[in-house]
Amino acid sequence: MADLMTEWATRVAESELSAVLPRRWAHTRGVAQRATEARRLLGKNGDLLVAAATLHDVGYAPRLAITGFHPLDGARFLRDEHGADERLVRLVANHSFARLEAEERGLRDELASEFPLLEEPLLVDALVYCDMTTTPDGGRTSARERIAEIISRYGADSVVGRFIRRAAPEILVSVRRIEAALAAQPR
Repeated sequence: MADLMTEWATRVAESELSAVLPRRWAHTRGVAQRATEARRLLGKNGDLLVAAATLHDVGYAPRLAITGFHPLDGARFLRDEHGADERLVRLVANHSFARLEAEERGLRDELASEFPLLEEPLLVDALVYCDMTTTPDGGRTSARERIAEIISRYGADSVVGRFIRRAAPEILVSVRRIEAALAAQPR
Protein backbone atom coordinates (compact mmCIF):
# COMPACT_ATOMS: atom_id res chain seq x y z
CA MET A 1 0.00 0.00 0.00
CA ALA A 2 1.31 3.41 -0.96
CA ASP A 3 2.07 5.89 1.78
CA LEU A 4 0.44 9.32 1.95
CA MET A 5 3.41 11.12 0.34
CA THR A 6 3.37 8.74 -2.62
CA GLU A 7 -0.39 9.04 -3.04
CA TRP A 8 -0.13 12.83 -2.92
CA ALA A 9 2.79 12.82 -5.39
CA THR A 10 0.82 10.68 -7.82
CA ARG A 11 -2.20 13.00 -7.65
CA VAL A 12 -0.04 16.09 -8.23
CA ALA A 13 1.98 14.61 -11.10
CA GLU A 14 -1.07 13.14 -12.79
CA SER A 15 -2.99 16.41 -12.57
CA GLU A 16 -0.08 18.39 -14.04
CA LEU A 17 1.13 15.96 -16.71
CA SER A 18 -1.40 13.34 -17.82
CA ALA A 19 -3.67 15.47 -20.02
CA VAL A 20 -1.16 17.98 -21.39
CA LEU A 21 1.95 15.77 -21.71
CA PRO A 22 0.78 12.14 -21.96
CA ARG A 23 4.18 10.83 -23.08
CA ARG A 24 5.91 12.58 -20.18
CA TRP A 25 3.26 11.09 -17.90
CA ALA A 26 4.04 7.62 -19.30
CA HIS A 27 7.74 8.18 -18.56
CA THR A 28 6.87 9.38 -15.06
CA ARG A 29 4.80 6.28 -14.36
CA GLY A 30 7.68 4.09 -15.56
CA VAL A 31 10.19 5.92 -13.36
CA ALA A 32 7.83 5.54 -10.39
CA GLN A 33 7.57 1.80 -11.13
CA ARG A 34 11.40 1.47 -11.10
CA ALA A 35 11.38 3.34 -7.77
CA THR A 36 8.79 0.99 -6.33
CA GLU A 37 11.06 -1.91 -7.27
CA ALA A 38 14.18 -0.23 -5.83
CA ARG A 39 12.60 1.13 -2.63
CA ARG A 40 13.74 -1.90 -0.64
CA LEU A 41 17.32 -0.62 -0.86
CA LEU A 42 16.42 2.54 0.98
CA GLY A 43 14.60 1.42 4.11
CA LYS A 44 12.80 4.41 5.62
CA ASN A 45 13.67 6.51 2.55
CA GLY A 46 11.87 4.18 0.16
CA ASP A 47 8.68 6.23 0.12
CA LEU A 48 10.68 9.41 -0.48
CA LEU A 49 12.32 7.77 -3.51
CA VAL A 50 8.94 6.80 -4.98
CA ALA A 51 7.51 10.28 -4.41
CA ALA A 52 10.57 11.96 -5.98
CA ALA A 53 10.43 9.58 -8.95
CA THR A 54 6.76 10.41 -9.40
CA LEU A 55 7.39 14.16 -9.30
CA HIS A 56 10.82 14.42 -10.93
CA ASP A 57 9.48 15.78 -14.25
CA VAL A 58 6.50 17.80 -13.01
CA GLY A 59 8.34 20.98 -14.03
CA TYR A 60 7.73 20.12 -17.69
CA ALA A 61 4.04 21.00 -17.23
CA PRO A 62 3.43 24.04 -19.45
CA ARG A 63 1.83 26.09 -16.68
CA LEU A 64 4.89 25.52 -14.47
CA ALA A 65 7.57 26.18 -17.10
CA ILE A 66 8.79 29.58 -15.92
CA THR A 67 12.54 29.25 -16.55
CA GLY A 68 12.23 26.40 -19.05
CA PHE A 69 14.50 24.27 -16.84
CA HIS A 70 12.19 21.58 -15.53
CA PRO A 71 14.08 20.59 -12.34
CA LEU A 72 14.09 24.18 -11.09
CA ASP A 73 10.52 24.92 -12.20
CA GLY A 74 9.24 21.69 -10.66
CA ALA A 75 11.06 22.22 -7.36
CA ARG A 76 9.79 25.77 -7.05
CA PHE A 77 6.24 24.61 -7.75
CA LEU A 78 6.47 21.87 -5.11
CA ARG A 79 7.97 24.24 -2.55
CA ASP A 80 5.84 27.31 -3.26
CA GLU A 81 2.43 25.83 -4.13
CA HIS A 82 2.52 22.70 -2.02
CA GLY A 83 4.97 23.33 0.82
CA ALA A 84 6.46 19.93 -0.02
CA ASP A 85 9.04 18.14 2.10
CA GLU A 86 12.44 19.83 1.72
CA ARG A 87 14.28 16.60 0.90
CA LEU A 88 11.71 15.77 -1.78
CA VAL A 89 12.04 19.23 -3.32
CA ARG A 90 15.84 19.02 -3.31
CA LEU A 91 15.72 15.60 -4.99
CA VAL A 92 13.44 16.92 -7.73
CA ALA A 93 15.59 20.03 -8.20
CA ASN A 94 18.81 18.05 -8.54
CA HIS A 95 17.66 14.80 -10.15
CA SER A 96 19.91 13.07 -12.67
CA PHE A 97 22.78 15.54 -12.31
CA ALA A 98 20.62 18.58 -13.07
CA ARG A 99 23.36 20.83 -11.69
CA LEU A 100 25.35 20.15 -14.87
CA GLU A 101 22.43 21.13 -17.08
CA ALA A 102 21.88 24.22 -14.94
CA GLU A 103 25.48 25.24 -15.77
CA GLU A 104 24.71 24.90 -19.48
CA ARG A 105 21.66 27.14 -18.99
CA GLY A 106 23.37 29.75 -16.80
CA LEU A 107 21.21 28.72 -13.81
CA ARG A 108 23.75 26.88 -11.66
CA ASP A 109 24.01 29.50 -8.92
CA GLU A 110 20.25 29.93 -8.80
CA LEU A 111 19.67 26.18 -8.49
CA ALA A 112 22.46 25.68 -5.96
CA SER A 113 21.41 28.55 -3.71
CA GLU A 114 17.73 27.60 -3.62
CA PHE A 115 18.10 23.83 -3.61
CA PRO A 116 21.39 22.48 -2.23
CA LEU A 117 22.42 18.98 -3.20
CA LEU A 118 21.11 16.27 -0.94
CA GLU A 119 24.01 14.47 0.75
CA GLU A 120 22.40 11.04 0.66
CA PRO A 121 24.28 9.18 -2.08
CA LEU A 122 22.17 6.01 -2.15
CA LEU A 123 18.94 7.99 -2.46
CA VAL A 124 20.39 10.27 -5.14
CA ASP A 125 21.81 7.32 -7.09
CA ALA A 126 18.50 5.46 -6.86
CA LEU A 127 16.62 8.36 -8.44
CA VAL A 128 19.22 8.58 -11.23
CA TYR A 129 18.83 4.84 -11.79
CA CYS A 130 15.03 5.06 -11.98
CA ASP A 131 15.06 7.99 -14.42
CA MET A 132 17.91 6.82 -16.60
CA THR A 133 16.67 3.25 -17.08
CA THR A 134 13.21 4.33 -18.26
CA THR A 135 12.31 5.26 -21.83
CA PRO A 136 10.22 8.31 -22.72
CA ASP A 137 7.26 5.92 -23.04
CA GLY A 138 7.80 4.33 -19.63
CA GLY A 139 9.52 1.12 -20.74
CA ARG A 140 12.76 -0.31 -19.41
CA THR A 141 16.07 0.45 -21.04
CA SER A 142 19.76 0.50 -20.22
CA ALA A 143 21.37 3.74 -19.10
CA ARG A 144 23.60 3.72 -22.21
CA GLU A 145 20.56 3.38 -24.49
CA ARG A 146 18.74 6.13 -22.58
CA ILE A 147 21.68 8.52 -22.91
CA ALA A 148 21.90 7.78 -26.65
CA GLU A 149 18.14 8.31 -27.01
CA ILE A 150 18.33 11.70 -25.26
CA ILE A 151 21.21 12.83 -27.51
CA SER A 152 19.30 11.64 -30.58
CA ARG A 153 16.08 13.37 -29.52
CA TYR A 154 17.61 16.73 -28.56
CA GLY A 155 20.74 16.81 -30.73
CA ALA A 156 24.34 16.51 -29.58
CA ASP A 157 24.96 20.27 -29.70
CA SER A 158 21.77 21.31 -27.91
CA VAL A 159 21.82 22.39 -24.26
CA VAL A 160 20.41 19.00 -23.25
CA GLY A 161 22.77 17.14 -25.59
CA ARG A 162 25.82 18.91 -24.14
CA PHE A 163 24.58 18.32 -20.60
CA ILE A 164 23.85 14.62 -21.05
CA ARG A 165 27.24 14.00 -22.66
CA ARG A 166 28.93 15.69 -19.68
CA ALA A 167 26.77 13.82 -17.18
CA ALA A 168 27.01 10.41 -18.88
CA PRO A 169 30.01 9.08 -16.89
CA GLU A 170 28.39 10.01 -13.57
CA ILE A 171 25.02 8.64 -14.66
CA LEU A 172 26.58 5.32 -15.63
CA VAL A 173 28.42 5.04 -12.30
CA SER A 174 25.24 5.82 -10.33
CA VAL A 175 23.24 3.25 -12.29
CA ARG A 176 25.94 0.59 -11.84
CA ARG A 177 25.98 1.17 -8.08
CA ILE A 178 22.22 0.68 -7.82
CA GLU A 179 22.21 -2.32 -10.14
CA ALA A 180 24.93 -3.93 -7.99
CA ALA A 181 23.02 -3.14 -4.78
CA LEU A 182 19.80 -4.60 -6.22
CA ALA A 183 21.61 -7.73 -7.39
CA ALA A 184 23.13 -8.21 -3.93
CA GLN A 185 19.78 -7.89 -2.13
CA PRO A 186 17.80 -11.01 -1.37
CA ARG A 187 14.38 -10.93 -2.96
